[in-house]
Amino acid sequence: MPKLVRFPEAASLGIHAAVILAGRHNGLVSARDIAKRLDASAAHVAKVMQRLVHAGLVASTRGPKGGFTLARPAGDVSLLAVYEAIEGAVEPARCVFGTPVCGRKTCVFRGVTEELDARFRAYLANAVLSDLAEEQETANVGAADHPD
Repeated sequence: MPKLVRFPEAASLGIHAAVILAGRHNGLVSARDIAKRLDASAAHVAKVMQRLVHAGLVASTRGPKGGFTLARPAGDVSLLAVYEAIEGAVEPARCVFGTPVCGRKTCVFRGVTEELDARFRAYLANAVLSDLAEEQETANVGAADHPD
């Protein structure tokens, strides 16, 4: 079934990996460990992590005991920063066709695409890694307390 909202896989991997790093208060996390937790290709995760390193959001250490860690405090890193490090700058939504093609004075979508885009961008800009890591930790503790 087609999805209405699509989110690039690389951006999703990067955001989830950054939350994993934010939850790790000390120590390095390897690309292989991140890939295992996300059920993703280690090679793809490594490429995404290098984009985050290049953007200055993540630091890397090479070698057999190497891995990744956040380069900044988790409370200072928004999801928008992670997203844009991977996908490039987010531009405001425009006509879904790129240019108005319908010839109407008002769009048949009545501005809903612009509204959804603005709301999603605001969410990404306001959500920080520390909050998400804390929520994840709380959810994991709750799940351990109540096995099915």
